[in-house]
Amino acid sequence: MSVILLAGGTGLIGRRLTELLSEQDDEVRVLTRSPREKGQFAWDPAAGAYDPAAFEGVDQVINLAGAGIADKRWTAARKRVIVESRVQSARTLRDAFTSTGHFPKAYISASAIGFYGNSGERPMEEKDAPVDDSFMVRCCQAWEAAADEVAALGIRTVKLRIGIVLSAEGGALAEFAKPMRFGIGGYFGDGKAWYSWIHLEDVCRMFVWAVKNEGVEGVFNAVSPNPVRNKEMVKSIAEAMHQPVLMAPGPAFAMRLLLGEMAAVVLNSNRVSPEKALKAGFTFRYPHLTEALTAIFA
Repeated sequence: MSVILLAGGTGLIGRRLTELLSEQDDEVRVLTRSPREKGQFAWDPAAGAYDPAAFEGVDQVINLAGAGIADKRWTAARKRVIVESRVQSARTLRDAFTSTGHFPKAYISASAIGFYGNSGERPMEEKDAPVDDSFMVRCCQAWEAAADEVAALGIRTVKLRIGIVLSAEGGALAEFAKPMRFGIGGYFGDGKAWYSWIHLEDVCRMFVWAVKNEGVEGVFNAVSPNPVRNKEMVKSIAEAMHQPVLMAPGPAFAMRLLLGEMAAVVLNSNRVSPEKALKAGFTFRYPHLTEALTAIFA
């Protein structure tokens, strides 16, 4: 049994991850701004504040904390919040380790495939540099640099670059499904952008795998082995929902007008490979989109 501290544990991934770890008889502690239940501890990463009791006897730390990427329009102020919420959470944890003297055996940090930028048709691996200097690239670089500050303490550190997470509980899939209930299959631009996705169960299993395997260290892409194009994803979702739809594009210029810089979230093309994780021993429960969606909508 391990004692695992989970920062950002009340979100989509955090909730399911807590269940998975608890099923393995691990003790899961959650850092949250508003603790309400047993096992939840208060912290405020923006202020560098935390409850020292949360860190006593901790074996591993998982950090999922960060403001939602697509929750609000990307104003200059919102972009600062997105970056600083990620950087400050890592630095608050690092400072807590040194201040309390409780150093975990491993630190597992979320990151995102936004690290690569709008990489088009090119297959991207962990060793590849970003193709542009867009906001998401800079955000992910700062996010991972903050994790590297934890690694500098001599703690085994893993950074998981997460793709589009598919789940019945919300997130991207819920947004795709909304217009389908009215018979519209909305895709973006020409629909040819590559979408690197992962089932919620698999991304949570990858975090558990990173926690439990001492030989796992560094950066790994948390995406399925089979990315699909935007239009194909929309068609597959409609089929899994047994929902006839009229396919309709959201023109790129209209998306940029509506969303501003945040349009990159839906227009960027990312063909990302998880080969490094596969070679290190991780196995996907849902490697193909059809079976992932069938499980979700069953």
